Amino acid sequence: MQTILGAGGAIGVELAKALLKYTKDIRLVNRHPEKVNPTDTLMTADLLDQDQLKKAVKGSEIVYVTVGFPYNAKVWQETWPAFMKNVIEACIAEKAKLVFFDNVYMYDPKSLNGMTEETPMNPTSEKGKVRAKLVKMIMENVATGKLNALIARAADFYGPGIDNTSMLNEMVFKPLSKGKRANWMASVDYKHSFTYTPDAGRATALLGNTPDAFNQVWHLPTAGNPPTGREWIEMIASEFGVKAKYQVAGKFIIKIMGWFVPIMKEMPEMLYQYDRDYVFNSDKFEKRFKVMPTPYSFGVETVVHTDYE
Repeated sequence: MQTILGAGGAIGVELAKALLKYTKDIRLVNRHPEKVNPTDTLMTADLLDQDQLKKAVKGSEIVYVTVGFPYNAKVWQETWPAFMKNVIEACIAEKAKLVFFDNVYMYDPKSLNGMTEETPMNPTSEKGKVRAKLVKMIMENVATGKLNALIARAADFYGPGIDNTSMLNEMVFKPLSKGKRANWMASVDYKHSFTYTPDAGRATALLGNTPDAFNQVWHLPTAGNPPTGREWIEMIASEFGVKAKYQVAGKFIIKIMGWFVPIMKEMPEMLYQYDRDYVFNSDKFEKRFKVMPTPYSFGVETVVHTDYE
């Protein structure tokens, strides 16, 4: 049994699709699970309830964590550490391997231009501090030999079929699709990597089913030489056949946007990711598995023609 905790989100859905290559014994767990593959087993659970979480993990060979708690620093501080503690304990009890889908918030802001698995952790944001704590919890248990786990890390992501969990979809695709101005934060002059969600799903499934990939960190395949903010906007506008109109939002504008787009309320502390080059390196994965990431132009074309036609 391979179990996805938080199966209904953008990554969980892509992961479920990809896992079918390795097994038909897939369990999808969240509050309102829906089948992705005909053979999926569904389990309804409140993953913050320890007993329900134990039942969700029971009998699993591999457990994937793709949970997305509300994008709020206070919520993260209250939920993530307790949840991860319970997941680790359940995996150890069941002798299940753990695959944690992670982001880059824990990295040192001074080291974002060329992020690798060796980039130092030195978070300045509250959400980043939570993520660093989770990594420490996992790796401390790996070090004791009690837990087999890997961390699959992605940059900010984009892709087809995503609701409000992608900044690129929210800031650029959606407004341009309606003939409105795109939004970007801090400056449009810096490069910014985005991981394509189908790539992330396939790569996470591959890692989970590769025994020697465990007990280490992996950057998921992400196209190199990313566009600048301006180039992202121009590329997406061209695909829509509209003018590349945009506005650059500082802290004040972001706060106003937060009245209409809830995810934007949490962005002021994350502005550092947009006022410098943000370049994500996945060479380790690409060399190990001989996998090339989806080019940005193809990803943009797919999102536009999948979600907006």
